[in-house]
Amino acid sequence: MAKVIMDQTGIQRALTRITYEIIEQNRGLTNLIIVGIRTRGAYLATRIGQRIEQLEGTKIPVVFLDVTDYRDDRPASRTKTTQLDDKINGKNIVLVDDVLYTGRTIRAALDAIMDSGRPQKISLAVLIDRGHRELPIRPDFVGKNIPTAHDETINVQMTEVDQVDQVILN
Repeated sequence: MAKVIMDQTGIQRALTRITYEIIEQNRGLTNLIIVGIRTRGAYLATRIGQRIEQLEGTKIPVVFLDVTDYRDDRPASRTKTTQLDDKINGKNIVLVDDVLYTGRTIRAALDAIMDSGRPQKISLAVLIDRGHRELPIRPDFVGKNIPTAHDETINVQMTEVDQVDQVILN
């Protein structure tokens, strides 16, 4: 049975808290780039970038990353391409995704970023950390920890694609 575990207000609070933590850890925001993993991580990254601009008066670059070609559960692509360019060299990147589970999507994103350049630092922000890691990956910024069973799923719904902001546990 589906259960709403975060509503619109809860998501907004979590993103605001994550944004404040990002600002605190990245003093001098001029070296910061927010990278959102498509699809819902991109929307979360956009919202974090907008919130930083509201709070600090500084517009931070927000870019989106499609990691499809880097996933290890799909046939390897001959031409791995990213939307990033060498502007990431020496920058502090905050990688944003909706749910952290096994860590494989994040590993794919890290591979894509490193193929594009050499950032100074990469931090990870996730709305939901549900545990069950298969790789040694840990988020730096977490909206909410939700321990789950392997047979449960977390579904993040966002207004931009689902017409509602909520997180559902199935």
